[in-house]
Amino acid sequence: MIISRRKFLKLLAVGTSTCLTLISPLTSWAAWANDAFNADTLNKAYQHLFGSSTLINSNEVKLKAPKIAENSDAVPISIKTKLKGVDSISIFVQDNPQPLTATFQIPPDTLASVSTRIRLVKTSTVIAVIKAGDKLYSRSQEVKVSSSGCTR
Repeated sequence: MIISRRKFLKLLAVGTSTCLTLISPLTSWAAWANDAFNADTLNKAYQHLFGSSTLINSNEVKLKAPKIAENSDAVPISIKTKLKGVDSISIFVQDNPQPLTATFQIPPDTLASVSTRIRLVKTSTVIAVIKAGDKLYSRSQEVKVSSSGCTR
């Protein structure tokens, strides 16, 4: 099958525009939390991610983390809640160079539960923040580390 130059250029233009259309949402999605992930203080990270730094300490937020982490490169963290209308679950580490460690978007009508592993610079407070509606619910726990794995 022989394709004329005109048809080839037309297919190339359609393919390129399709790819750019599909990639554009990904780049804008990746940039939405850039300032929050690069913030160097907790309050700046809260402000950039949520637009507020007012947290409600809640027993509805279940944070599971070890009291002593043997390996600070991979500290297991689990967060869950039975709160209704959860939009996101975020993990902050108070003494890390960039406090925002992870954030997860929770689809509507799904179980609000995440498990991951994070890095800690040193013994620090791990803070789980759940955004439900216009409110921010939190729970925190100190995790002691026996060796440092995060450097700047």
